[in-house]
Amino acid sequence: MPKSQYIVDLIGKLVYNGIDLIGQYFAVCKEIPMPIKLLDLEPQRRDAILNAALKEFAVQGYDNASTNVIAKNAGISKALMFHYVSNKQELFFIVYDYFSNLIKREYFEQMNYEEKDVFERLRQSYLLQIKMSEKYPWILEFGKLKRITNSGEVNHELELRAHKDQSNCYPKLFDNIDEAKFRKELDLEKCKQFIFWSNIGFAEQVLEEIRNSESSSLDTESIVKKLDEYFNELRKIFYESK
Repeated sequence: MPKSQYIVDLIGKLVYNGIDLIGQYFAVCKEIPMPIKLLDLEPQRRDAILNAALKEFAVQGYDNASTNVIAKNAGISKALMFHYVSNKQELFFIVYDYFSNLIKREYFEQMNYEEKDVFERLRQSYLLQIKMSEKYPWILEFGKLKRITNSGEVNHELELRAHKDQSNCYPKLFDNIDEAKFRKELDLEKCKQFIFWSNIGFAEQVLEEIRNSESSSLDTESIVKKLDEYFNELRKIFYESK
C-alpha cells in the first residue's frame, strides 16, 4: 500500500474513532442527571432543608454551624445535601436570601401602615409573624444570621446585603399613628419608647412559645388571645378613656 494511502486511511480511522468517542460521551452525559439546585426541589424537601439550615445557622452562628446536623435534621444524607448546594457558604446565603425575600414579601409588603392605631398596627405585625412561623418555625430568628463571622468573604457579602436592605421597623411602627388617642398628660415620645420596649419583651415571650412548639402544634388561637389581652391593657395605660 502506498505510504500516502496509508496516511489517509489512518487519518480516516482517527476521525471515525474520534466521532464515535464524542457520541459515546454525549450518550453518557444524557444518562447522568444534572445537579438539582436546592430551591428547585419539591416544596416539602426544600422547606425541610431550609428550616434545618435556618435553625442551625441562627443557633450556632455561621462558623459553628454543622452541615452534618443540618442534613440530619432535614432527614437526608450529607452527600445528598451537597448534591443540591456546593458548600456551606452557598447554603448559608441561599438560606439568607430566601428568608430575607420571604420576610419582605410576607411581612413588610403585607403590613397596612394606613392603620392609625399603634396597637392595631402591632397586632397586625404579630399576626403576620405568627403566620410565617407556622411554616418556618425559626424565621423570627432570621436576624441572627446577620452576625459577624470569622470569614472575611462572608462578612463582605453580609455587608452588601445590609446596604441593599435598610428596612427598620422602629420608624415605621410609629409613622402617622393617631397621637390624639394618647392621654394628654403623657410625654408622647416616652410613651412610644415604652411601648417599643414592652413590645420587645412580649415578642420574646411569644418567640419562646413558638420555639417550644412544633409548627403543627402551635397554638395560634392562644397566642392571639394573649396578644389581645396585652394590647387592651396597654390601651388602658396610654389612651384616653372613652
